[in-house]
Amino acid sequence: MRRIGHVIDLFRTPGAPISALHLGGGAFSLPRYVEATRPGSRQQVIELESALVDLVREAAPLPKRASIRVRHGDAREVIGRLPAGMHGAMDLVIVDIFSGSQTPAHVSSIEFYELVRPLLAPNGLVVVNAADGRGLPFVRGQLATLRSMFTDVAAIAEPQVLKGRRFGNVVIIASNSPTGSRDSELDWLPRLLAGGPHPARLLADRELSELIGSTKPVTDQTAVDSPAPTPGIFGG
Repeated sequence: MRRIGHVIDLFRTPGAPISALHLGGGAFSLPRYVEATRPGSRQQVIELESALVDLVREAAPLPKRASIRVRHGDAREVIGRLPAGMHGAMDLVIVDIFSGSQTPAHVSSIEFYELVRPLLAPNGLVVVNAADGRGLPFVRGQLATLRSMFTDVAAIAEPQVLKGRRFGNVVIIASNSPTGSRDSELDWLPRLLAGGPHPARLLADRELSELIGSTKPVTDQTAVDSPAPTPGIFGG
């Protein structure tokens, strides 16, 4: 979440309001962060677990001034029927969807991201939180999928996670920057490393291609859930 927070800080003009769509709400930590650091932002959250939303609203209500709308339901189903006015309007789409400790297969495929892509504003970003273990089969599938659909893709995580040596989270950033744009290379990405958490490594361009290797983009027919965490990883 801290790494995603740095993305929120560094893209666009610092502190300026943005339009953000959060697929997966959790405890609304990231929507709260956007409101705290970019006041006046317009945000929408899609969350499947209505009981969780009710609990959060009771235990830790959202800021009254915040423009945060919550839509209940499965992320893929809901984004498929979002109003036309949201198409081409989202500066940031965060995909942080977990059922328990795993990302469901149906929100990891080309068909899913084809619903996400039209929502982006020019220079808009998709940020994906992907969890994976040894060999990174799920993450490599996500990278191959996003690389097939977006002009700029990068991944950031702890080095041992990116090497596929232990279970962990990889933050994937994708954008379709207009040709000739100053930001077409996402040249602010290296600053994510300086922000921590440490240690951290960023993969893009050739190194990203090497990680993807021969992995094919994921379709609805080939998609699988992300792997379960290694036993004991959360201290349980």
